[in-house]
Order: sequence, then structure tokens, then C-alpha cells
Amino acid sequence: MHDNREIERLRPHKNFSSPDIPYHFLHENEPAANGQLQKVNTIFLTGKECAFKCLMCDLWKNTLNEPTPPGAIIRQIDYALARLPGADVIKLYNSSNFFDQKAVPPADYQGIAERLRHYQRVIVENHPKLCGEACLEFNDMLNGTLEIAMGLETIHPDVLPRLNKQMTAEDFKQAAAFLISHKIDVRAFVLLNPPYLTGRHENIQWAFNTVKFAFESGAGCCSIIPTRPGNGIMELLYEQQHYIPPTLDMLEEVFERSLHLQLGRVFVDTWDIGFLSNCPICFESRKRRLEAMNSDQTFHQGIACSCHLGHA
Repeated sequence: MHDNREIERLRPHKNFSSPDIPYHFLHENEPAANGQLQKVNTIFLTGKECAFKCLMCDLWKNTLNEPTPPGAIIRQIDYALARLPGADVIKLYNSSNFFDQKAVPPADYQGIAERLRHYQRVIVENHPKLCGEACLEFNDMLNGTLEIAMGLETIHPDVLPRLNKQMTAEDFKQAAAFLISHKIDVRAFVLLNPPYLTGRHENIQWAFNTVKFAFESGAGCCSIIPTRPGNGIMELLYEQQHYIPPTLDMLEEVFERSLHLQLGRVFVDTWDIGFLSNCPICFESRKRRLEAMNSDQTFHQGIACSCHLGHA
């Protein structure tokens, strides 16, 4: 087991981050539960680093070492919304937990809610163990529906405890039940190729199993995220043969199988996935296929290539 101190010791330097400006924001489309394509604004907020030092995480690179100053999140939202078009949905991702009081001061909730009054849906990220009364208080302030995205990662009984996430699959299930009972929607983040799973077939199968578990726990959608090196400890695990990078065909297979469940919406994270493929001929076409499947939630025929589809 790798503890917080070792994980932090192996990290590269953080990026410079201003508490008054979000480190990124974007406008995209995403299908709603009814299949209708909705416009989504996503703001990547700058705030205090997550208290949970997950083994595979690299989101700390754009965080603050100290508690987020009061009013900073509101200023960041104002900055981004002044530069984004109108949308139906807004995602506030803060590389941490929205309901960690040191990451998002509760005194800012009302000001945040006022700025989101025109959105039909507000999506934030949070650890299952931090889902409590604060979620309900913020939900009551919103005009639209609140959705909380939680990292389930994997339900593999030996792997999840080794990710230093300090939660169990049952913790996720209980948090989801609590939120749903208060009319708060749930989405899950699922990892493809977490550390300590080193076989192609078992990685695909456990990612699929985890998606299925998330839906059975009440999640309305799942986002499959390929793990990547770049945070220091992942390079060490790769050298020790405890981590194998995923491939594009693995991502395609688990996505296709999960879509066929038809238990809810399934998305794959296509951001910066060039490392999944070594074929310059088919990569862009295959990436566009994944993006099209994200948009319409239906299977599209695979892209044939001389690199042998399924192994690039």
C-alpha cells in the first residue's frame, strides 16, 4: 500500500493556479436521459487540493495548497460565464470535493446558486463519504436539478483498497441511495486499467462490472476514464509492472459492452487519449466514432485499419 506521503513525494511540481480564475472552461453537448442533446458548460474551478490522495489521480496539478478563499469560487464562475455561451447544463468540477468546506466555502453556496439559476441541471463532483446534509442544503438553493458525480473507480475487491481512495463499493452504494432518496441524481466515474490490474481481459471485464454496479446502485450515467501516467507514482507502478496503460481497443470494447446494457447513459472520456493508440492512420476516425457514440448513445460500426482493429 502506498500512503499519502509516498504519493506526494513522487509528484512533479504543480501548475501555477490563481484563486480568481478557473484553470479551464469549455462548451460541449451531452445527451440527457431522454436522449435530447443538451448544451453543457463545464468550468474547471481552482480550489484547495482534495484531501484524498488517490493513487492514480493527477487533478491536484491545478489546485491550491491552502483552503479556497471565500468568494473565489464565485469570482471564477463569473469569469467563465462571461466568456461562455448559454447552456442547459453546467458542470462545476473543482478537482476535489464540492462539499469539502475547505474546497468550497459553504458561505459561497447562495452566491453560486444565484449564478446558476438559469441552468436546468447543475453537476458537481464529490467523494461518497462527503455526501451529507451540505448536499441537501445546496440542492434546496438551486432552481434546477442537482447531480453529483462520484468516483467509484473499480469494484475489484483487491484493487479498490489499494487506490488510497479510503472508500468501499458499499460506501458508493450507500451515498447513491442517500442522494437519490433526496431527489439528487448520481453519475459515476469508472476507471479503465487502474493500478494492480495488469491483464487486458480482466481490465475490460472489471470496468464493465463496475459500470453495471454503478447503474444497479442508482447512477443515471457512467463516465469511463482511461488511467494515464504523469503523476509520479504511476510511473513507478509501471516500472514495477503493477500498471499497464489502456489501449484504444480496450476503451472501445468496454464502451460498446456498457452501452449494450441499456441501463443508463455511458460516456467515455476522449480528452487527450492519443496515448491509447500508436496508429496515425485510424486514430482520429476512431476518436470521432467514440464521440459520436457519446452523443447519440448508440453503437457505430468499428473503423477498419491495417493496424489490426482491436490492438491499437
